[in-house]
Amino acid sequence: MPQRAARDRPTIDDVAAAAGVSVATVSRALRGLPNVAPATRQAVVDAASRLDYHADPAATRLASGRTGTIGVVVPLLGGWYFAQVVAGIEEICAEQGLDLIVMSAASHEHLDRLADDSARLRRRVDGLIFVDYALADSHVDRFHDIGIEVVSIGAASGGFPTVGIDDRMVGEIATRHLLELGHTRIAVVGAIGDPRLDPFRFAVPRLRLAGSTSTLAESGLSLDASMVLPGGFTVDGGAAAGDELFSRADPPTAVFALSDEMAFGVHRAAREHGLRVPDDVSIIGVDDHEMSAVIGLTTIAQDVSGHGSTAARLLIDQLSAADTKAVEHICHDVTLVPRSSTSPNARPE
Repeated sequence: MPQRAARDRPTIDDVAAAAGVSVATVSRALRGLPNVAPATRQAVVDAASRLDYHADPAATRLASGRTGTIGVVVPLLGGWYFAQVVAGIEEICAEQGLDLIVMSAASHEHLDRLADDSARLRRRVDGLIFVDYALADSHVDRFHDIGIEVVSIGAASGGFPTVGIDDRMVGEIATRHLLELGHTRIAVVGAIGDPRLDPFRFAVPRLRLAGSTSTLAESGLSLDASMVLPGGFTVDGGAAAGDELFSRADPPTAVFALSDEMAFGVHRAAREHGLRVPDDVSIIGVDDHEMSAVIGLTTIAQDVSGHGSTAARLLIDQLSAADTKAVEHICHDVTLVPRSSTSPNARPE
């Protein structure tokens, strides 16, 4: 059977004629956009299948003025948390036939430069997902002015969609678990007090620390300021904090690390100081990193890659919506996962 000549290939007009709809409706139906009746969408899909019609992605993007690319901006390219978020975004982009580029902005000054360069950025991406930045409305306004949609992963704020968890609740759950086990001398690793150590102005450490402090206060206890140490949200940072804590004459009986990676470091420091986990010190983290189950780490689980997937879907909805766009602030659940790194306090005060 002779091959169809290039000029005889079916066009979008042929599909529109076969389905009895407009070319615009065919375009919306085949791209999965809203405001197309299910019966109409099926008629278009059936007509395209009969005619063996396949849209040219480059032509579709050119006609729509879209790049077909989403950008994700993260503070650190090498962190486990950020890698998991990007993996969730990438999964949805692959499903939708979108490209993904990953960028890093190491401080709010870098964010300012990114916003100032929004016109050039618009030629590369249709929308941006920012991960754990305290975005200012002025940043978002500049992106919107140039036609770039924005979604943020982090605390809900501003007039743009966000995805996150209740980080204050994370601190409450972790601290309550330790209190119920009889621990009152509790250290917190990962809180940032010095702004020079926190160029991103992360809200997460402040909120988790606030949740821990308020839960202690409900039991008539206060958090010893000397027991609150930075950890850099890394294994080595957690180990350094643990080394300092366990070198003291009166070390804590429990440590709340604000991430599992820091908890791994605290765990390592405890072992190097000859302490047994949990007999001598209980340790709890946050995230449910895949290695947490391996070492038996008690943690507050969150669906990190799910944050990325949800954010990607929100951004695609924003790109597909008409002039009126709903602003959603989605708060995912967290769950206490008790394991063998926490146990009743063996040396009650």
